[in-house]
Amino acid sequence: MSIYESIEAKIPEALRAHDEVQLRTLRSLFAAMTNVAITKYAHSGNTPVTATEAAQIKADRSLTDEEALDVLRLAASQRKDSIHMFERAGRNDLIGPERDELRIIQSYLPTQMSRDQVEEVVQAKLVELKVSSSTESGKLIGAIMKDLKGKADGAVVKEIVDSLLE
Repeated sequence: MSIYESIEAKIPEALRAHDEVQLRTLRSLFAAMTNVAITKYAHSGNTPVTATEAAQIKADRSLTDEEALDVLRLAASQRKDSIHMFERAGRNDLIGPERDELRIIQSYLPTQMSRDQVEEVVQAKLVELKVSSSTESGKLIGAIMKDLKGKADGAVVKEIVDSLLE
């Protein structure tokens, strides 16, 4: 079962369990993934997708797991940004629900590499690309993120690269 189908299957379970946070989160993820599928398979041009075409796209389950993971990463990033903004604004009442949603989203994402594991990869790539100055950090970060796509947080990679190239 694909990630897309798995999320769809858990919506009725959350509904029966009266789990509002899980239900809200799963519905938003499913809608975002459906929108990606519709956009991906929509015909080109300025003509909007008809309801029949949208239903067919949804029925085809035309979203790969990699595309679903991209949607999940984006949703997780949005929740993290929201939490950060709410903390800065002193809106503690809004932080809890965002953290709950983030926890649900992260349960569908692959586990992230530890900081030590990321540091080993960064050091190996540093030697491989023969990067010696901070002016080349963008090239290094790009190469690392390509190798570690979805396995490491970009902020952690950047922080490690910056500390090693000081």
